[in-house]
Amino acid sequence: MKTIVGKILMLSMALLFLVASASATDGYFLTGYGTKQQGLGGAGVAKPGDSLAGATNPAGLFLVGDRFDIGLTLFRPVRFGTIVGNQLPPGYPNVNGTYDGNRVTNFELPELGYSLRYRPNLALGVAIYGNGGLNTAYKQPIQLLGSTRGGVDIDQVFISPTLSYKVGGHNYLGVAANIAVQRFAAEGLQYIEAISSDPTHVTNNGYSYSSGAGVRVGWLGELNHTISVGATWQSKTYVSKFSKYSGLFAEQGGFDIPSNFAGGAAVKLGSKATLLFDEERILYGSVKSIANTLASTSPLGSASGPGRFADDGGVEHRLVVGPLTVQAQGRSLAVGPDHSKTRTDVGHPRVSFRIDPETVMPRRVADHLALADLQVSGTAGVVFALFVIIAVDRRYRQTAVSR
Repeated sequence: MKTIVGKILMLSMALLFLVASASATDGYFLTGYGTKQQGLGGAGVAKPGDSLAGATNPAGLFLVGDRFDIGLTLFRPVRFGTIVGNQLPPGYPNVNGTYDGNRVTNFELPELGYSLRYRPNLALGVAIYGNGGLNTAYKQPIQLLGSTRGGVDIDQVFISPTLSYKVGGHNYLGVAANIAVQRFAAEGLQYIEAISSDPTHVTNNGYSYSSGAGVRVGWLGELNHTISVGATWQSKTYVSKFSKYSGLFAEQGGFDIPSNFAGGAAVKLGSKATLLFDEERILYGSVKSIANTLASTSPLGSASGPGRFADDGGVEHRLVVGPLTVQAQGRSLAVGPDHSKTRTDVGHPRVSFRIDPETVMPRRVADHLALADLQVSGTAGVVFALFVIIAVDRRYRQTAVSR
């Protein structure tokens, strides 16, 4: 019986984290960096908009000229989780129900960028921005998990010194250092301490901080007067471990930031309009605390312990973003699908519970709409952007039946 309940609790922990991931539209990364790029639906690999270009494609920094940008994003996600179908033994509480995760409602994400044309073929700059994050703050305990109010919070900030070099007449190369600082806190997970390799470092320990570094490189080429293309790759960002949560994340608190790569194209439609398209892939599979399979029987916190996301092989999770954006006369409209696919299959005839792979952690598909307006006076500009998720499936259902 302890095995049954323990595994149910383990799966519930993953459920909590997966609901949290709904609070950012690209897994737990931002859709775009800088208000301009967000107003373009996240597109910007082949057409930089401002001095935060180093966050997306450092090669594009050369094209933005001398400028200073500062911005603030106000983010208001709606989070909840639904647990259904559990038939626990007598004496256990009824854990089924819908849990409101909006105890904290508003998030402010500042950003800052600076670029300088240092030489005729060389530009230097720096960008400071939130790379992403996730949060749930439940208003009550999730009885399957713990005795206090449940929730998780992770924030990531990047400082990216950037160099962009013009090669010939129409090609640009760039490199940016990614200096990362992140913090994490979890609460309300007391009931899973028993299946951890380090029970005192699972929950309610306040914020744990970690830092590290990685690198991003990029290329941008102007094929002709109409078409530009770009490509960029970011290495895994290696960071120190969350020491206060060494019993929760795999590898004793490891939580590196995954590698990703992207490509994009920009096509001018006459003199006043541009069509943009980007595609990005995030390689979650390189980070064990994210990619390890949920079916693992190893203790939480161990190298092979369960991860935040799950798939049948535990090898790779990917996110593809393909916004279609039109920009004209200083204004833009972006409508695009944001596909995040995760599949879990841990049902097995020799274990004492079954999980329906279509209801535990189903595919999450979000369609988004982005609008931006640019007002310019002299050399100063003000950008207003609105980014709306039109539809997103946030019903993560868990069905656990004892046998």
